[in-house]
Formats: sequence, C-alpha cells, structure tokens
Amino acid sequence: MKHLYLISLATLLASCGGNNATTESATADTNDDVILHAWSWSFNTIADNMKDIADAGYSMVQTSPANTCFVGENGGKALFSQPGDSITGKWYYYYQPTDWKVGNYLLGNRDEFKAMCDSAAKYGVRVIVDVLPNHTAVDHTAVLPDLDNAVGGHENLFHANGFTPIVDYNDRMECTTGEMGGLPDVNTENPDFQAYYMNYVNDLLGMGVSGFRYDTAKHIGLPSDPLDPKAERNNFWDVATGRESVKGVQLAVPADSLFIYGEVLQDRNVKEDEYAEYMNLTASSYGHELRSALEAGNYLAADLASWHHPADASKLVTWVESHDTYANEHESADLTDDQIRAGWVFLVSRSNGTPLFFSRPAGRTPENYWGNNLVGPRGNDEFKHPEVVAANKFRAAMHGQPEKVSTTENGAVIEVCRGHKGASLINISNEAQSIELPTDLPDGNYEDAVHHTKFEVSDGMLKGILQPTSSYILTTK
Repeated sequence: MKHLYLISLATLLASCGGNNATTESATADTNDDVILHAWSWSFNTIADNMKDIADAGYSMVQTSPANTCFVGENGGKALFSQPGDSITGKWYYYYQPTDWKVGNYLLGNRDEFKAMCDSAAKYGVRVIVDVLPNHTAVDHTAVLPDLDNAVGGHENLFHANGFTPIVDYNDRMECTTGEMGGLPDVNTENPDFQAYYMNYVNDLLGMGVSGFRYDTAKHIGLPSDPLDPKAERNNFWDVATGRESVKGVQLAVPADSLFIYGEVLQDRNVKEDEYAEYMNLTASSYGHELRSALEAGNYLAADLASWHHPADASKLVTWVESHDTYANEHESADLTDDQIRAGWVFLVSRSNGTPLFFSRPAGRTPENYWGNNLVGPRGNDEFKHPEVVAANKFRAAMHGQPEKVSTTENGAVIEVCRGHKGASLINISNEAQSIELPTDLPDGNYEDAVHHTKFEVSDGMLKGILQPTSSYILTTK
C-alpha cells in the first residue's frame, strides 16, 4: 500500500511503531482546548446546558455578541425570516452595535449574562465573547446617546472614510477605514472610543469572561497600516491587548491569561504575521481545504498537509465550518452532520490548532438550513454526539503527545496517531472501508468505546473495518 505522511517536527522526536513500541513518547507542545460556538443560543440557554457542555469535553464556550444592538424588524427573534413569516427577525442584528453595554434583546440581559458566567465557573468552562468594535449598526442614527457623548459627538465616532464602501478588500487603507457591507467604520483609533470600549471589555471580565473573539479583526488597522485622516496612531490592538492604557483605562487582566483570537479571514495582502503578534487567528483557508476533502470523501483531494497560514499552528483557531460559512452564503450548509462530525474528529485529534465546533440550528435539514428558525434555543444535538465527545476527551488525554497523520491509498480513511498512547481513525467516505495501516500503537487488540468495533495491531500494522462516515478512538491501557 502507498501511504501519505504529514509529520510535524515534534513527531520526528518520537520513535517508530512496531513490535517494540511502548506507550511512552517524546513530549510535544500541544493545544488541548476545545471551543463550543453556541451560535445564537441565549445566555439562559447556555447556562441551562452548561453541564452538558462540560460533560461533552469543551473547555470553552463562545457566545454571540453580548453588546447593546440594533433592534430590527420590530424585535423579532427569527434566525432569518422571509416575507410573510409569522416570526420576523435576523440573527445578524446582534452584530450591529448601538452601544457598548452588556445585554441585548436577542440573547438576554446583564443579569442573565452574569448567571451564565457563574454557571460556566461552576463547571470549569471558560466563556469567550464575540466582540465587534470595528463598526456600528447599518442605521448609524440608532447609536445611543451615551456612545455618541463618550466620543465627543456622533461625527467623531467614525473614520473619515467610514461611509465610503470598500471596493478593494486587498487595499489596506480601504480595508481598515472603509464601510464594509453597509456597516459604517468606527474610528477605533479615537482614544475616547477606545476608553469607552475598554470599559465594556473590563465589565465583561469582571463578570467572569475569559476571552474574546474579535469580529472583522482584519478591518482594524495595525501599526504598519496607513492612517485614516482622523487617526494619529494605529494603536487599537495595543490598547485591546493591554500593552497600552488609554485615558486611564487598561485591560483589567493580563492578556496572556485570556484566550483572544481575531477573525482575520485570509486573502491577498492580509498581514497575518503582524496580527499574530497580538492574538490567535482564524485558519479560514484550512477550513476550506478540509471541507473540500470532506465533500470529495478523499483526504488526498485537498492539501491538508499544510496549515495554509504563516502563523504557527499553536496560534490558530480551526474549524470545519463557521457561522459565516453556514449562515451567510451557506457554503458549508450542504455538508451532512455526519461529514461535519468526521471533519471535527480529525481536527480535534491533531496536536495543534484550537478547534471550534459550530452549533447548527436545531431541526436543520439539507432543505431547511434554518431549522426551528429561532434565536435563543439550543442548537441541534451534534455538539454532544458520542463521536464528538469521544474525540474531545481524546484530545485532553493526549496532552503532550506528538502527532503523525497518515491515510489509506484511496484517501478514504485518516489515522491520527498521538505518540504511542492513542489514535483516531476517521472514514470520510460514504462506503465501508477495510484497512491495513502502519501505526504507532503497540501490538494488541483494541475496541473503541462508541461503536465497540474491534481492531488489531500486529507487527506495527493496524487492521479493521470502518463503517461509512464514522470515527473510532483507540487508546492504550
């Protein structure tokens, strides 16, 4: 059989498998956290499900934006209403800030947010909040007086180019100061705005938040970027990550005690290296490659050997899909839950990246992306599917273990070995597969805990049968 190997530097420190393999291996740097993106779940819903989240092996839960936001379509709470629907609304209104205070009509009020954080602390889960200082609501006249007054008047809230639509997203001046998708661009370099925004951040931290996802982060300028006429310095990221104080306000805790990552979607002329000096980054190109492999049912149909990112893999947030790939253009929505799950097990079995599991709407089908079509309720049960839970717990158990990724000749089955301590097997094809793969697992008989399927390792070769679009976790005793 022909095999493809993806070997990290840490893997090179490990000895080869075979009859003499032991359960000991060299220690590697690993990322052990796993994030559940509780997309459009209300604060109460997240709190009510915190035990399930913890039991499923997630170390972090990411909320949708908690800030005061534009009230659209008479306050309806549909995920995405169509003309004539009895319930109106759109999920993206919480991405249209009108003030920087905790609580909004879609997800819950301040007290409910605090109760959610208290529940997370009880179960040992860290809370990450989605924040979006780059813009206001499309209807900027809805901005509330406290925000306008804090920046010295409404006109001071926006960049000089803030109402000029971006034409070329690869032009850094346009990208970091212009209007994106109708959203007016905030002057994030205004010290008055920075201080007001950081008070919101510190308020969240005081309630128990442990990190942030920065929406549209690549649209906020770096020190090397051109200056908007209203700006003196591009120092937002220095302020947001606690390197600088502004008007007596500073990040309340050390940034290295938080999990902070930016939505820096990859494209030409995006300064990933410079952004990575401040925070973790989204591996959007890798997600695209992974979805291509899942669609083909063939690992070899895409390039998964490279992370497709200049930043170190330890700095990347990885996903099979995000809320944008699912909910905006539905790029990933046609993938079945089985395919998403297979991709997830592969991602979470690897030693690096911090995987994020996107919670799809409850009741969704290939014909109906929106499912129950409500903001607030829990998503479907995939976040706690037995295969997902087994993979999440496998990741934690494999702390410090180097990885070796291999695949069958037809690309249908992926094996992720973690030292000599464990391995995951993922069949990404829609047909059963009989395999014989080299492995670093010690010789012996194995049975996975989810399907109770038996595998044998003899003379360093792993043999068994995998059902279509299914995964198996094998560990040494």
